[in-house]
Amino acid sequence: MNPIAEDLTRTVLLGLMATAVMDLWLLLLERLGIPTLDFALIGRWVGHLARGRIAHASIARAEPVAGERALGWITHYLTGVAFAAVLVAVQGTGFTRDPSLLPALAVGIATVAAPWFVMQPAMGAGIAASRTPTPWKNRLRSLANHTVFGGGLYLAAAGIAWISR
Repeated sequence: MNPIAEDLTRTVLLGLMATAVMDLWLLLLERLGIPTLDFALIGRWVGHLARGRIAHASIARAEPVAGERALGWITHYLTGVAFAAVLVAVQGTGFTRDPSLLPALAVGIATVAAPWFVMQPAMGAGIAASRTPTPWKNRLRSLANHTVFGGGLYLAAAGIAWISR
């Protein structure tokens, strides 16, 4: 495999695997009775984006979009790959060969900016969930989820490095 294709493959795998780690975390929370995001709502938002509508008073009350759950999951995983690409762009392609925890956690934590400052406001929840009944609880949940994603970036990179040796 040529070096560019190998680096691209490693980056895509990194994003997919880290997102899967986050999903396992969300599944655990769900099993413990802690509410998590319905990815159909992300798909609904993305579906409306394609129609030119960015912001909603409440995405839950917006008109449903055909295939919104699948669209939400695809968006979720593509976003994970994009965030992994940011990590690799900042740390260099060597990160997937010799990963370290701190940069992965830092990028994971930084990704919480996306829901706080883009998605939540656009979906009607306000900046950093300020319009929700329990904003601080929701902020901490988002921060925890994205910290787990950062841990997933490290674990995925370590797994990729181990397998490729």
